[in-house]
Amino acid sequence: MHSSGSMRAQIGTLIIATSIIQLANGFFNTYISLRVASENFGATMSGLVLSSFFAGFTLGAMRCAQIIERIGHIRAYAAFAGLVVAATAAMPLKTGPLPWLVLRGIIGFGSAGVFVTTESWLNAKAQPSERGHVFSIYMVGTFVALAVGQLLIGRAELEGAGPFNAIVALFAVALVMVSATRAEPPRTPAIEKLRYSQLARAAPVAVVGCVVNGLVTSAFYALVPAWMQDNGVDRAHIALFMLVAVVGGLAFQVPVGRLSDRFDRRIVLVVLGVGFASMSVVLVLLPRSSPMILPTAAVVGGFMSTLYPVCVANAHDRMPADRVVAVSGGLILVSGLGSVLGPLIGTSLMARFDINGVFYFMAAAAVLLALVAASGSLIMAAPHRLRRPFEILAPQAVPLAHDVPGASGDQLLPESMH
Repeated sequence: MHSSGSMRAQIGTLIIATSIIQLANGFFNTYISLRVASENFGATMSGLVLSSFFAGFTLGAMRCAQIIERIGHIRAYAAFAGLVVAATAAMPLKTGPLPWLVLRGIIGFGSAGVFVTTESWLNAKAQPSERGHVFSIYMVGTFVALAVGQLLIGRAELEGAGPFNAIVALFAVALVMVSATRAEPPRTPAIEKLRYSQLARAAPVAVVGCVVNGLVTSAFYALVPAWMQDNGVDRAHIALFMLVAVVGGLAFQVPVGRLSDRFDRRIVLVVLGVGFASMSVVLVLLPRSSPMILPTAAVVGGFMSTLYPVCVANAHDRMPADRVVAVSGGLILVSGLGSVLGPLIGTSLMARFDINGVFYFMAAAAVLLALVAASGSLIMAAPHRLRRPFEILAPQAVPLAHDVPGASGDQLLPESMH
């Protein structure tokens, strides 16, 4: 058994390494949006290249647990980070829609693997009494790193291999940090299965909410930077806009979490859906000046980033505590499917109706969620007690592992599966 100091060092290393990876991811996702727009792949191919990351991420979320079980946490982390490094390094060598579609898919798969590994490892190593605290530090680190990643966009050269090399270097640093830890990684248990029909019947509002979250989040991150660039907005302003949206997401987590633990979560989802839809429309109608756009972007980011964690908490309220891993895994897949469709639908709308079409599409999806949540709250009573409180969950790294409350409160169950 390791001392608590060595355990803390191990947890700290994991959190710092994952924050470095999130910094790379935050930069990479915005950079790819700008780069694909400047390459003129055409609307359909651009949509496919932007979607392929989410397709790979979703596939990774489904398959990674088995890989971790077979080869262990440290080796799995090295393998997944190595995949990302190799695929990122290959992108500037072969520029074109088809190679990039495949490589971005591989990067998505590897990224999901890194997050699954990290979160199941944190989950198993943190003491039950400290686990909520550890995960909240992990999530705040993720948000801050995503935000800092946006700032790098202002300094990046759009053409050439420089940005890809920077991303490779960041992933390699994280890989070295984790590979060099002395710790014995946790053992992973087998994962129980959950049929999607069962999840959809038990928590229909959460399932619809996760699809909508995937649609709007992926469309926002993949398309808004590209549109701003096409309209002559300089990269420093694009970086600032995306930064403000991420910081707004962080600022909303605690107040929305408190509300969702106090009131029927479906009513909270109605408010979030209507709030997000109306702010998306406001973004279309506002004059395009920083003092008007930036505060609105912060509120849009806030509503958008709280949809998923409220849906996850709603689903956990309606399922037995021992199914928590399977529920989380099922919701990732549902959200991932939405994420794949978001850029595909968005790019075709943008080709026809400019960015306004994308914002109206996002608003319509959020209104649909609000209607489903409102009708759900009318038809079905809220659960009497909350099985699991709201947890901060970050965008672009759907957290894949959570604590399972043991029967005695001090039992520790490591999990692999956002």
